[in-house]
Amino acid sequence: MFDFDIAALYNVDTRVLKQAVRRNMERFPPDFMFVITKEEFKSLRSQIVISKKGGTRYLPYAFTEQGVAMLSGVLKSKRAIEVNISIMRVFILLRQYALTHKDLTEKLKKLERNYNKKFKDVFQAINYLLTKEMNDNKQRNRKRIGFKP
Repeated sequence: MFDFDIAALYNVDTRVLKQAVRRNMERFPPDFMFVITKEEFKSLRSQIVISKKGGTRYLPYAFTEQGVAMLSGVLKSKRAIEVNISIMRVFILLRQYALTHKDLTEKLKKLERNYNKKFKDVFQAINYLLTKEMNDNKQRNRKRIGFKP
């Protein structure tokens, strides 16, 4: 989960959450929390449409399940504890679902692999057609030389 999502759930400013984390960095090793890369942030930014004027100037933190659990020790408000319990229950449900529906997960992975191969062929065909059309247009629009009637 991202810091801004967790801050919204805890009903605190993102900067307050980040400040609390920075003051307790020894509680957040790399497998509990990490800063996303600039490329990941650009991708995220295009998906959630953060304005360039507003938005954030710093790369967000991403918290793993253990990092979210550790936040309850850093943010000690009653709301933080309630939200943390709810988040942990969701993580447990997701893990149980993944374990009980392992066959479904495997089928989905297999379908994804098959479709990725098929779509790769489709994308190559589309790319070929687009480049062919561009080349044809270049040929039609080029400056003609020779006899002009």
